[in-house]
Amino acid sequence: MSSQFTLDQIQLQLDRFPPEQKTRSLQAWDAADELLIRYALQQLSGADTPVLVVNDQFGSLACALHHLTPVQWSDSYISQLATQHNLQQNGLSAVRQVASTEACPAFAAVLLKLPGNHSFLRYQLRQLKQQLVDGAKLVAAAKAKDIHANLLQIFAEEIGPVSASLTEKKCRLITAVCDKKLPVPTRPQFPLTWPVELPAPQGPLTLPIINHANVFAREQLDVGARFFLQHLPQVQAGQRVIDLGCGNGVIGLAVLAAEPQAQLLFCDESFMAVQSAKDNVSAFFPAATQCEFLADDSLSQQADLSADYILCNPPFHQQQAVTDHIAWQMFADARRVLKIGGRLRIVCNRHLGYGEKLTRLFGGCIHVASNAKFSVFEAIRRK
Repeated sequence: MSSQFTLDQIQLQLDRFPPEQKTRSLQAWDAADELLIRYALQQLSGADTPVLVVNDQFGSLACALHHLTPVQWSDSYISQLATQHNLQQNGLSAVRQVASTEACPAFAAVLLKLPGNHSFLRYQLRQLKQQLVDGAKLVAAAKAKDIHANLLQIFAEEIGPVSASLTEKKCRLITAVCDKKLPVPTRPQFPLTWPVELPAPQGPLTLPIINHANVFAREQLDVGARFFLQHLPQVQAGQRVIDLGCGNGVIGLAVLAAEPQAQLLFCDESFMAVQSAKDNVSAFFPAATQCEFLADDSLSQQADLSADYILCNPPFHQQQAVTDHIAWQMFADARRVLKIGGRLRIVCNRHLGYGEKLTRLFGGCIHVASNAKFSVFEAIRRK
């Protein structure tokens, strides 16, 4: 059952994604979406189209502002799927969807939901400013607790004079006025790079990893992945290995360093993550032309019984919402995609109880290693 969104004369049925997830207490929109929608209805209804909606998580902006010919620009493949689902269930035609790794599309007006990290925000603001005319407004929305002096300074540095509205339902609007005379800050430069030491048969291999602006742990290797690198399986030439939720691809890169003939698939729901992995493989393992790169909702596009190994560091949140449904989906998809005898190996925070989840799903689970914070588990598909 969907949640009903009502604002002024607009009534919609909106789902989070996937729509069958059990987290029914969470809505597909928040008060920041409502602020942007109300602003657009009051200020943009007579304006030229299209309206560019940026970081529209589940398609609430695209659905509510459908009459303004919205174009959706985001880094999330799942957001694209959610938008398609919500448009369809409300009888609305498809909208143009553009990945974050593609050029910012042309627009008559722009509405932005604040993204989860400031590097990605800076990247988006720089792309948007190239198409803003001098004196044009960029309007963003976020929770009031996330709007602080440092955040407003980013808008001021990247776009121009900035102001924030009064708080309404714990959210605020940000309005930045484009100043074309404002110089582009010299830092940060995108994509970002930083060194990672990978284990390899010939000894540790240090690589300057490429990270596009919205990649998780974009400025240093996260501690879970660092522990996972110490406990990767031995892969044979020709085996098909999936780096699920690949991020910048560092786990798959370690597999290639140990076995250059492995068949690697790097997949993630973030377009920038997939592009980062592709750039890193091209830079450091140019002969590994057998590798594939795919934006996907977990493993929804993968055939049954098609992988020998799946390696994963599963998330336990969706945007700001803490939830285990993504991990459950990853584990269930992995069981379907693994060959008989194929293995899923994961790293996770010890307190999450993922070992018990794997035991329930696979009928057993191997404890590979632990430290004070993380555990590595392996599950084998038996039938």
